Amino acid sequence: MIVKCLNLTQFRNYKRLDLEFNPTMNIFIGDNASGKTNLLEAVEVLSLTKTHRSNETSLIMHKKHLTKIKGTILVEQMIRKLEFEYCETGKKTKMNGTNISKVGDYIGLLNVIIFSPDDIEIIKGSPSVRRNLLNMELSQISKNYLLSYNQFNKLLKTRNEYLKILLMNHLADKNYFNIITEKLVEKAVLIYQHRKDYLDKINENIGSIFKDIHSPLSLEIHYETNVSFSWNDLEKMKSELLKIYQKNYQRELNMGMTLYGPHRDDFSLYLDDKDLKVYGSQGQQKAAILAYKLACIPIFLERTGTKPVLLLDDIFSELDGKKQNKLLKYIGKDIQSIITTTDVKNIRKSLLKDATIFKVISGTVEREI
Repeated sequence: MIVKCLNLTQFRNYKRLDLEFNPTMNIFIGDNASGKTNLLEAVEVLSLTKTHRSNETSLIMHKKHLTKIKGTILVEQMIRKLEFEYCETGKKTKMNGTNISKVGDYIGLLNVIIFSPDDIEIIKGSPSVRRNLLNMELSQISKNYLLSYNQFNKLLKTRNEYLKILLMNHLADKNYFNIITEKLVEKAVLIYQHRKDYLDKINENIGSIFKDIHSPLSLEIHYETNVSFSWNDLEKMKSELLKIYQKNYQRELNMGMTLYGPHRDDFSLYLDDKDLKVYGSQGQQKAAILAYKLACIPIFLERTGTKPVLLLDDIFSELDGKKQNKLLKYIGKDIQSIITTTDVKNIRKSLLKDATIFKVISGTVEREI
């Protein structure tokens, strides 16, 4: 996938901006608060219809009432013209001029992998941060996952509400509750399998990538569920999870919530068998997250037939010159990358010869010749 051009109207600090991108490496240089991160965010929103930085209202330029993002995307020699519009009444999305009302039908038309300074929360933050990351990535490469996940959340809400009803009214229909639980189990095991397969695939590459871009230590992911499974047998997984719900019915009834399932999932990054959250330095943590993101690329290629667009915000902070060059050499020419940084003074000129460099100053963008 390649973003050929991007058009912004009243987006953040850009009243109007038209950009043409290099099919490989694009580097936006500017001081902090100049607006370079906003450009990456625009591509993110065009892809996912939302931003990880804040709510959609903040995307609209100050004192304006709507924002628009348009992008021309090249996918296997086919052109997709994507549009995102947001105003006080909500958001609209289009492809090639046709309205797309369901987010699930829009996600996946432009795939992105995002790295930002906020990603340190992937290690330091709560389990919900890591679950959200998995959901964002898996939703782009699997319609089945996105559908199962949305259905699971609806069933989970219904089950939790009915647990409260059962606690207050012992004559409530327990059979209805059992049916909801069985349907929840069906969706839950699909989510478990998608997540485990995805993290297993990441583990195949994350260690070697970390060694290439940072240091010769062993990095791996541990998938942490609050249930134990026979992972290779779908029907056995359903049976085992159903038994867990039956065994813990009274406890869940007293708590008024579903205590077991993929909504309680987590994963951890381990460096030389030590939990990075506890024992890792800031530099190691940042490099590990970057290795995780880069390890996702071959999975996107395998599942969708094309590589995602790589969005790298403030990528060089906390990396010395040697590691900066290692990273750019690793990224190479086989994927489109959009990078923000304050300077490229430590980067070898040979690595920049095919890159397009833009200068960002207070909401204006100029291409360097």
